[in-house]
Amino acid sequence: MQTDLDFLKRFSLVIAFLAFVVLSLSVLGYFIGTTLKRDEDPGAQARTEERIKPVGAVYAGASGAAAAAAAAEAARAAASSQVAYDGTLDGQVIFDKLCSACHSTGAGGSPTMEHAQWDARIAQGFDTLVRHAIDGFQGNSGLMPARGGNPSLSDEQVEASVRWMIDNLK
Repeated sequence: MQTDLDFLKRFSLVIAFLAFVVLSLSVLGYFIGTTLKRDEDPGAQARTEERIKPVGAVYAGASGAAAAAAAAEAARAAASSQVAYDGTLDGQVIFDKLCSACHSTGAGGSPTMEHAQWDARIAQGFDTLVRHAIDGFQGNSGLMPARGGNPSLSDEQVEASVRWMIDNLK
């Protein structure tokens, strides 16, 4: 019985000593880590600012509206150098690769390829449909992002896809 108590006392002392060593090393590591200077990458700040620039910009007031318009125009100019879908004017190709994501499922309140869902829109005129597809439109029943969400689509490609959609309503 006495040997068990001696063992427990010694075992407790060893555990306490090891806990003290771990605690001491943790404090020493924290102290060294906070006092040493780190080498900072000079380009890290620039890369971070470039990465958040599209979403981190703030436009307020009249001057902000002009800045927002300039930023949108710059984005359009950058996208115009890229040609979507190899510049095809085949409306079905554009529909299959882009438009069908919403217009086949009705996502975001978009009209599907059912004629009944398009009658009121068609009554507004083909030019209005094309303008809404190019510039984007938010109506009571849904949202049409500008150029279907692909800024590299040309006006002609958007018109071709709208014409194909209207010609192929069920």
